[in-house]
Amino acid sequence: MTKKYIHHFFYYWFPVIIYCLVIFIQSSYPVPKETPDWPFKDKVLHLAGYSVLGVLFLRGFRNSRLKNRHKLIIVISILSTGIYGLTDEWHQYYVPLRSAEALDLLADFLGGTFGVYFYHRILEKHPAIGHL
Repeated sequence: MTKKYIHHFFYYWFPVIIYCLVIFIQSSYPVPKETPDWPFKDKVLHLAGYSVLGVLFLRGFRNSRLKNRHKLIIVISILSTGIYGLTDEWHQYYVPLRSAEALDLLADFLGGTFGVYFYHRILEKHPAIGHL
C-alpha cells in the first residue's frame, strides 16, 4: 500500500466507516424514554442522520476511480446509504426494546437521497468543496 492510498482511505472512507459504526452503536441501545417527544421525531432523526451518511458516501465515491461518472456515483451513493439503512433496521429487529420499521427504512432512503442531492448541487456550484 502506498502512502497516497492510505491517506485517501483515511480522508475519504474512514469517516464513512466511523459514521456507520456510530449508527450501529446507537442502534444497539434501547430507545431512551426521557427525550422530548414531538410528532415524527424518529423519522426526522432518521432523515437527518442518513442525509449525512449520503453526503459521506458521495464524498467517498466522488474521489474514487468512478469520479468522472457522476450519475453512477449519485445512484451508488443513494443505494449504499439505503442498504446500510436496511442492515440497521435488520440489526434493530434483534435489539431488545427496539424494532425494525418500514417507515424508518423509507426515511433512511429519503435522507440519503436528500443528502446526496443537496451535496451534489452544492458541488456543482462550488467544486473545490468536493476535495475537503
